[in-house]
Amino acid sequence: MEDLSLMNDETKHLADGTAWREFCRELGDAGDVILGDRTPTSAFDRAEGFRYLTRLLRAGLESFVESSDEQHPRFFQLSNETIKIGNDNPDNLYHNTNLSGEHDYRIFGTRGTVPYISWACYGGGYADDRHMTPTGQIDSSQIDFNPDGSFEIFVSAKPQARNWLQMDPRTTNMVVRQTFNVRASETPATYDIECLSQNRDDRIDPASFAKGLQDTMNFVRNTSEIFVDWMHIFEQHPNELPADDQERCQNTGGDKNIHYKNSRWALAPDEALVIEAPIIPRCSTWNFQLSNFWLESLDYRHHQVSVNKHTASYEKDGSVRIVVAHEDPGARYPNWIETCGHDEGSMLFRWIEADEHPEVLTRVVKFEDL
Repeated sequence: MEDLSLMNDETKHLADGTAWREFCRELGDAGDVILGDRTPTSAFDRAEGFRYLTRLLRAGLESFVESSDEQHPRFFQLSNETIKIGNDNPDNLYHNTNLSGEHDYRIFGTRGTVPYISWACYGGGYADDRHMTPTGQIDSSQIDFNPDGSFEIFVSAKPQARNWLQMDPRTTNMVVRQTFNVRASETPATYDIECLSQNRDDRIDPASFAKGLQDTMNFVRNTSEIFVDWMHIFEQHPNELPADDQERCQNTGGDKNIHYKNSRWALAPDEALVIEAPIIPRCSTWNFQLSNFWLESLDYRHHQVSVNKHTASYEKDGSVRIVVAHEDPGARYPNWIETCGHDEGSMLFRWIEADEHPEVLTRVVKFEDL
């Protein structure tokens, strides 16, 4: 049996159970974010808040325990139908992987029919200093695909001759976004990743596992705090959609090809929010989505909670009118967004690969006056 006195502190704390007990204690303490004085107090919102923590816990364990080895990387999901972070886009299929700027990688797969894919590298993260520094990005318009749709991307700090995604020594992770026009009718891309400079096996390392537990709890606590802070910022312009701070969006993992209009909405039972985009610029797509207080997209599997360039109905002059309401306003308003039992939350309008980012107008009206 290994002598505890010969272990370093991190390994010793794992072996004697201290690391596990601290993990469990910090999980309990994370509930204070949901119970804070800036958050909703209804049982409904609290239930969603605590469910949010369980979702973040699943995501954190997947990232920092199961998929943390940068020499044996794998794609996983920090956002999907039941894990939702930071106004996740219902039109997107997300994947993540952990990397190191010290190694070289190859991504390989097939394109599918999805119209837009971006692979973006970052340094840092929510578990670290809450800041994701962009270190390189490439998208499907820059990739040389083979005639059968197959492709490979080389990810490294040193230049490559073809399909190069640049990293630098700060790089620690990657976010992949596949953005669909009509999700149900398109085939997603499939891909895998391998480390080309691997120099050790994949057996569990006790010190790394202990660090993974701590990083998981940092991720749960920091992520929930970040977006409660965002909701506090959005209080300055409720029921409006001004341009957000784009640098802040990029430094929390945003795509450089997207212009973000994050905000907060709140409606009384007899009110509706009318959103109008008078000018639609040349763009690959745009979309609008509704989310809850915790910046989780509402359940797009069963409800109409978003609309985009390809699914929207347009006015005769080419403009778009969207209505957020608690009940269906009828056939005159085909771009109806359901609130799904919520009376407040966050919302986001995106311009994606757009030549310009025109104003989006909003107004609150009585539902009966629509």
